[in-house]
Amino acid sequence: MDLGLADRVYVLTGASKGLGFATARALVADGARVVLSARDPDRVTAAAEQLGRDDRVIGLAADLADPDTSTRLVETALEHFGQLDGALVSVGGPPRGTAAQATDAQWRASFETIFLGTVRTARTIAAALPDGGAIGLVLSNSVRAPIPGLGVSNGLRPGLAGVAKDMADEYGPRGVRVVSLLPGRLLTDRNHELLAASDDPERARAEIEAEIPLRRMGDPEEFGRVAAFVLSPAASYLTGVAIPVDGGALRGI
Repeated sequence: MDLGLADRVYVLTGASKGLGFATARALVADGARVVLSARDPDRVTAAAEQLGRDDRVIGLAADLADPDTSTRLVETALEHFGQLDGALVSVGGPPRGTAAQATDAQWRASFETIFLGTVRTARTIAAALPDGGAIGLVLSNSVRAPIPGLGVSNGLRPGLAGVAKDMADEYGPRGVRVVSLLPGRLLTDRNHELLAASDDPERARAEIEAEIPLRRMGDPEEFGRVAAFVLSPAASYLTGVAIPVDGGALRGI
């Protein structure tokens, strides 16, 4: 199936590695052009070089907590590629620990980047999108079921899913779609870190996989292919939904 991605332009945040990078790889493989963004300049440069030529991939070091970042992302896409068709907004995970254990400083820092940074970026990009544009928010399956030991994520991600639904209603009449993506246990650096922090990583992984109907943790590329479809014209009647990419781990229908 042709996803219709040829020569379309997408901005991806948090895309120097993990789920953002996997999505960028899927988009570029289908002919799209991308602006990659992440905080670490060296990682952004390395990621852009991995994906291909300058006429297809541009790297931009930026932090979503910076109020100017969302405007810079839009301007970079328009200056280098002359158009903007969508975005995948992904932010690194908040600190581990329960909601009660997190300090005020940790809550504020996470809110500024994960929540407000995502909202600001989504609304700025939406304002620049034409009919047929699409925005995907990378959240977590904590939107539907709290994850033990990730209290800040449990607090912020469900709110962002509500924001995405509200934006889908607001931007829908303009032909702009907004979708939440809920990754489960995928083998990203973040999940490797969580496993490594356990007393017995091998046992922890086995216990996790036993709770997943597919009996394995997912690969970031599996998420990337789903995200690329969601952002593509092939998904033109898909908006306002939260899509789990978790091997069936969430038990709600």
